[in-house]
Amino acid sequence: MLRLVRGCRLTLLLAASLTALAVAGPGGARAETAAQAVKAAANAPAGPGAAPGPCRTVQAEGEAYTICLVDLKRSRIRLFWLGTDGLPYSSLSNLAEKQGPRLSFAMNAGMYDKGQAPVGLYVEEGHEMKGVSTANGPGNFHLKPNGIFYVKGDRAGVLDTGRYVKARVKPDFATQSGPMLVIDGHIHPKITADGPSQKIRNGVGVRDDGRTAVFAISERPVSFGAFARLFKDDLGCRNALFLDGSVSSLYAPGLNRSDLSRPLGPMVGAVPR
Repeated sequence: MLRLVRGCRLTLLLAASLTALAVAGPGGARAETAAQAVKAAANAPAGPGAAPGPCRTVQAEGEAYTICLVDLKRSRIRLFWLGTDGLPYSSLSNLAEKQGPRLSFAMNAGMYDKGQAPVGLYVEEGHEMKGVSTANGPGNFHLKPNGIFYVKGDRAGVLDTGRYVKARVKPDFATQSGPMLVIDGHIHPKITADGPSQKIRNGVGVRDDGRTAVFAISERPVSFGAFARLFKDDLGCRNALFLDGSVSSLYAPGLNRSDLSRPLGPMVGAVPR
């Protein structure tokens, strides 16, 4: 398994983009756009002719992202935090080693404290391991409204925390983070078009009435505004949630990619049904 430090991503991005460049045609120089990737994934065959994993490198507004589209009819999305020894998995490489080849992708999945415990709601296999947080405070998590990504059966959803609590969702898996990026088709009111904060970011949205979960990570630092527009305008997500920045990392064996980062808390991944 290939392990990469952040500084080595450019080499991998160049290699991964060779396939994307083919989409533009023999004379084209543009990588596959996020919208093209979503359309291609929707029409992709299952079985032997399928693409090697759910992730692909795309461009939006001149920035490169890796997106992972998970069809919940074909795959099961689950969250990971503690291993059988009761300790955090801590890294994507450790999670991949423990889960084996069934794990088609994984990334960090929400903010956590110094002990690598979730800051807000965290649910695994229907068991609530950490309760919902409605507290005020500093930092991105408390930039209200924050929100919750959840999975129930073969559907996924993203709701702002207040609506999630009122809906009394009983999820199989859930993680809380913040801020929301997109709320009912509108960008979070406190996110400016292109603010000064530039970080490598990752997040999650949903499409097609919750049947497709869309995960994304930027390949270099981007603003909150650019990242929110990716989900709203290019990926077609009416609701999307920011998962984290700076520690954002991805495991995508189909792209020969396994990022290194600081010790992680919750992680999300997909396995076959």
